[in-house]
Order: sequence, then structure tokens, then C-alpha cells
Amino acid sequence: MSLFNLPLLLATTGGEGGTGGPAGSILSFAPFILIIAIFYFLIIRPQNRKQKETQKMLEALKKGDKVVTIGGVHGTISSVKEKTIVVKVDDNTKIEFLRSAISTVTDSSKSEDKSEEKSEEKKAE
Repeated sequence: MSLFNLPLLLATTGGEGGTGGPAGSILSFAPFILIIAIFYFLIIRPQNRKQKETQKMLEALKKGDKVVTIGGVHGTISSVKEKTIVVKVDDNTKIEFLRSAISTVTDSSKSEDKSEEKSEEKKAE
């Protein structure tokens, strides 16, 4: 028996032990469908969700937010333009970044609001 006769041999012996018919072909694709479903729920769906959250964060940037860029530069937003943001890094240093270069927004406005409230409470006492 040679390797060239193997496909012919497999084709002729398929009727005895196989399930045959349309149900057999559907069951043969079941593992592939299962793998695709696993990839969708474990990889594609969470990635899309994270991308939407990042897009929301970039759209909500405003003056005064403390941000960290992808390169690790920490600073405060001094002005917001359509596609770029000017970040104040030091007293006299401002750097212009693309919006997409912003990695995270730290909770600067919330912490500043709390510190202002505490100072106002101390003044009231």
C-alpha cells in the first residue's frame, strides 16, 4: 500500500463506522465552533470593552486633569485641542501630546475637591 492510495482507502471505508449524513458533518465542525466561541468571549469581547472605555476616557479629558502618558510622563492638562493636548510637566515646561498618547487619568480633580472641602471646613471651625 502506498501513500497515494491512502485517500482512496479512506473514502471507501467511510460508510461502515462513521455517523454519515448531515449530522456527522455538523458534529465534525463542533470543535471549531467551540474554539471560535471561546476566543470571542475570552479575547475579542474584553478587548472591545476596554477599547470603548479608553475612548470614553480620551473624550472626557479636560483642563486641570492629572494624566500619565504612554511614555510615563506625568503632568497636568493645561489646554485641550481637537486632536492634541498640552500637558504642563513643570512650572515653565509644557509638552503637546496626541490624545491617543494619554494612558491614564489620575483622580486629581476628586482629590483636589476633597482637599478644598477639608480646608473650607477647617476655616469654618
